[in-house]
Amino acid sequence: MTPTQPDAPPLTRTVARHPRPLGGDPLRVVDRPLVSLSVLNNAGGAVDHMTVKRKPPWLRAKVPGGPEYTKLRTLLQSHRLHTVCEEAGCPNMGECWSRGVATIMILGDTCTRACGFCNVKTGRPNALDRDEPRRVAESLRLMQEGAGLKHIVITSVNRDELADGGAGAWAETIVRAREACPGLSIEVLIPDFEGNWGALQMVIDARPHIINHNLETVRRMYPAVRPSAKFDRSAELLRRVKEQGLVAKTGIMVGIGERDEEVLALMDDVVQRTAVRPPSDSTNGSGARPGADGSMPHAPQTARADACDILTIGQYLQPTRNHLPIDRWVTPEQFAMFKTEGLRRGFKVVESGPLVRSSYHADHQADVLSDIGAERAELRSRA
Repeated sequence: MTPTQPDAPPLTRTVARHPRPLGGDPLRVVDRPLVSLSVLNNAGGAVDHMTVKRKPPWLRAKVPGGPEYTKLRTLLQSHRLHTVCEEAGCPNMGECWSRGVATIMILGDTCTRACGFCNVKTGRPNALDRDEPRRVAESLRLMQEGAGLKHIVITSVNRDELADGGAGAWAETIVRAREACPGLSIEVLIPDFEGNWGALQMVIDARPHIINHNLETVRRMYPAVRPSAKFDRSAELLRRVKEQGLVAKTGIMVGIGERDEEVLALMDDVVQRTAVRPPSDSTNGSGARPGADGSMPHAPQTARADACDILTIGQYLQPTRNHLPIDRWVTPEQFAMFKTEGLRRGFKVVESGPLVRSSYHADHQADVLSDIGAERAELRSRA
């Protein structure tokens, strides 16, 4: 068995595709921080001394199985299709595949950024594959017809070297997928396009059922976790999605160095900054103004008009010794508290748990919050 064969173990395929150390140095382009980030314990330069911590009992995932899982896996292998679920070793793969939910990645496998948590290869990407949108749509059709695929999450690497960040390819992929797969709910997990709002508009105009853009972590941790991103820019992206009537979704990891109170403050920030309000309202719809650090005070009841719809919160798991270390294991009780607080602050859906990832229960979220139910009903009436 060669590492490139589809039935090779996911880790074997990942290593074969990424001969260089995975991830990268997330601080190589960042000035020395003004305050200490305690999560970074590699000040001496020996990155490889960081070891992966033993998982607690509540992080044990079930072994994938079942007829629906087997059917989708067989189809993927026979057509040499790859999913992020396999490549990332997602703990929920068995549950999601059994429900007809999968995640694919477009725009290549090389990212132009080097985030401290991410296992995707970084470097100079290959030329954009102009035929990819057509092939993705055809692949989704095969999965829908042959294995009952109901919901697809499409994600991508960052392509900052492109003028539109790959937004044109994103839009074409969404449009072709909707044409090829009637009744399939489509969720996109998009990059920030470096704040190119014209590029974002192309994705919005393609009208996926859910637009997800993960904040990933709290504001203080951005220099280490997302050195090429900006918290406020990502929040503005989510606001623009809500402003045009789409379902907006975001997610964060915990256990990477944040504090519980910072997670709650992030919830307030997101609700405040993404609430639909008149463009001229410079007070963010609440009478409150950002503090010196850009953060917002606690969101009052009146700020809940129609803000970001979905929030996912999951445990950070260190991919390799060359990535940021795990700072703590967040307990199931803490995750339950985050869910309660998120719903209280105005999110319509909060998925919070040790094994939660962006795609967790994504099909249910689309059914509840988007117009996919009406689309499916119309298809049934035509049959």
